[in-house]
Amino acid sequence: MLKDGVDLQNIRRVLVTKLRHHGDVLLASPVFSVLKAHAPHLQIDALVYADTAAMLAGNPAVSRVFGIDRGWKKLGWSAQARAEWDLLRQLRSREYDLLLHLTEHPRGAWLARLLAPRYRVAAAYPKARTWWKASFSHLYPLPKNGRRHVVELNLDALRRIGLQPGEKERGLSFVPGDEAEREVGRMLGELGLESGSYIHVHPASRWQFKCWPAQKTAELIDKLQGLGERVVVSAAPDADELELVGRIRELAITPFADVSGKLTLKQLGALTQKAKLFIGVDSAPMHIASAVQTPVVALFGPSGEFNWGPWQVPQRVLASDHACRPCGNDGCGGGKVSECLSTLPVSAVLQAAQSLLSR
Repeated sequence: MLKDGVDLQNIRRVLVTKLRHHGDVLLASPVFSVLKAHAPHLQIDALVYADTAAMLAGNPAVSRVFGIDRGWKKLGWSAQARAEWDLLRQLRSREYDLLLHLTEHPRGAWLARLLAPRYRVAAAYPKARTWWKASFSHLYPLPKNGRRHVVELNLDALRRIGLQPGEKERGLSFVPGDEAEREVGRMLGELGLESGSYIHVHPASRWQFKCWPAQKTAELIDKLQGLGERVVVSAAPDADELELVGRIRELAITPFADVSGKLTLKQLGALTQKAKLFIGVDSAPMHIASAVQTPVVALFGPSGEFNWGPWQVPQRVLASDHACRPCGNDGCGGGKVSECLSTLPVSAVLQAAQSLLSR
């Protein structure tokens, strides 16, 4: 036991904050499940951006999900202040004993001071100022080599207070829910598909520089369907993502089932859960596939698979041997196209898919 470890038996309520994108929030889900496994009596709340709340909704380890609406900034100073005050009032009413802040967002330091839980945990970011450090009772170091999966980085907050997660406790959790499963079942029926009878391809990302070329995706789909597989393609209801799928549709020789722009996040999870295989790039849908235990073929370019790869699921990760990757840049030279990703051959992706299908 650490000298300054936290006895969870003396804790009642915990607030976990993760103010990032959808995939980041999902990768924080093991923090909730590990805490609940070690201290079932805990009430564990989450504070996330409102548009990412679906990633934790229905999670049995999460008591309540509080959301910060990014649109508050557009309401004007007075309306934004009222919304912020109402959120703070709700959080204060919960009387938290422990705060786990899992990003470098300054809101975490403010909450540590305004909510005043007995224990306040955050990372010791290299550029953190004295004010940040003084806001928390427990600070944990970040790895110097950067080669640590984000799931483990999140769990380091628990290790810092003396809790050691078991290997089998670290899985991601995403709950599609009965309604989403019924709706996806209906959609699959209309497409003449059954659970486990298709490959789910999600070629898009909110970041263009993470996308594989449309021509290669179309060729992959043709080859898969030429082998007798059925392919279902999805994308978010975003203009750029829908445009990418449109180009894939024009280039593909064989028609494929297309549900792009038609699914909620929960329905996307249900679709992935029912698939025999998921193929996609580094994106939230790839992490959802890991969470619902669908085997994953993941294509990586400028982002690092050491940090963001599929988690605890049968997988094949494809990445080039470019010496400059992972660079995290917005495409080579900022041109939105990542050579390390665009040059990945169709044959390699097809081989990876076949190796997982033959397991």
